[in-house]
Amino acid sequence: MSVQRGSQPKKLAYILPNMFTAASIFVGIFSMVSAIKGDYELAAWLVVLALVFDALDGRVARLTNTCSRFGVEFDSLADIVSFGVAPALLIYMYIGHDFGRIGIVVSAMYVVLGAIRLARFNVTTSQIEPSVFIGVPIPTAAVFISVLVLLFEDYVGIYEYKYLILIVAVLISLLMVSNIRYPSFKKLNLQSLHYMRLFVTLLIVASIIVIYPKESFALIFILYILYGPIQALLHLSRRYKLFKKH
Repeated sequence: MSVQRGSQPKKLAYILPNMFTAASIFVGIFSMVSAIKGDYELAAWLVVLALVFDALDGRVARLTNTCSRFGVEFDSLADIVSFGVAPALLIYMYIGHDFGRIGIVVSAMYVVLGAIRLARFNVTTSQIEPSVFIGVPIPTAAVFISVLVLLFEDYVGIYEYKYLILIVAVLISLLMVSNIRYPSFKKLNLQSLHYMRLFVTLLIVASIIVIYPKESFALIFILYILYGPIQALLHLSRRYKLFKKH
């Protein structure tokens, strides 16, 4: 009996991270329904909420030491729904349908390349936790597109340029399957950080996000997405200088 009692909390611990993954799928479906109904702002915020659940499932699994192959596969399936299909439908319903087949192709390209990005991630990181991402992570791409929709909904002056979302969707789709490296914060060593400085920094950032949520998210994700290409260009520039010296 003692073995059964001891195993019960362990079984519940395995369920917990998968519940967050299921919640991510749920809000992804909710986002798609909202986009179809024309409530684009709610659809975009739900994609952002899916990112929160996606972050929690991995953190909870690591904290409870309940990482499993099932959880990894379930998480990937959730990602293609919440960060692949949901943003693609949002793109099409918000602006893509105005451009006919172009809108369909852009939305489809985003989903297909996003699926390739997830498959490549699963294959290359099946054994070890990555210290860097190869290509833009699909949650980052999804939230960035969603935040753009929020900004276009808020600022009437730029509303007529919302076709730019299609261009951004194509570019970010290509970045997802590129070999450009992006930092991963999964292995961030909190022990080496100065806690008071970290606390003050997080407090300031959180305060700015509360005051200007859409603009803050847009700036954070723009800086992160641009970081990869800028670092790649700097690396090529250094290699070119070394080549010229020799």
